[in-house]
Amino acid sequence: MGEFSGREPCPARILDDIGGAFSMGAVGGSIWHSVKGFRNSPKGWSNSFKGSLEAVKARGPVVGGNFAVWGALFASFDCSFAALRHKEDPWNSIMSGAATGAVLAARAGPKAAGKNALMGGVLLAAIEGLGIMITKMTAPPMPTADDFAAQGAQDPLAPPSASLFPNAGSGGGGGGGGG
Repeated sequence: MGEFSGREPCPARILDDIGGAFSMGAVGGSIWHSVKGFRNSPKGWSNSFKGSLEAVKARGPVVGGNFAVWGALFASFDCSFAALRHKEDPWNSIMSGAATGAVLAARAGPKAAGKNALMGGVLLAAIEGLGIMITKMTAPPMPTADDFAAQGAQDPLAPPSASLFPNAGSGGGGGGGGG
């Protein structure tokens, strides 16, 4: 795909994304269900703690597995689009989010698949747009002509000057004739 994206090559990327998605889902699901189990337990610290632990053991891995399925589909679509388009750009992620949403909702029918595809595409477009915006905001400003002059360097965007071609116009440039 020509340019370096800073990520693993595609076959390894899929496994990497599955593991990362499972980890995020398991940790986030454990936090979520520990609070939920704590709140839904009978009164008393020992009951609340036991309820929290039971909820984490029962639901944390399930949430991690759900995240892993999403990560597997997303990474597979992302690699497929990158291979088909021969580009690594935000459009691959946006289309992958839409395709993942559609596949995950396909059992509910075409209407639900279309809605989830739209939501997946919009969500990934927002994420990619935010990433681009943050990158542009944190990038150093472009140097101006004054910056180049202060450093004693020639502005690369300025037109060539006579100082770059000292023999120009004096007739000694090497045109063909003289013998």
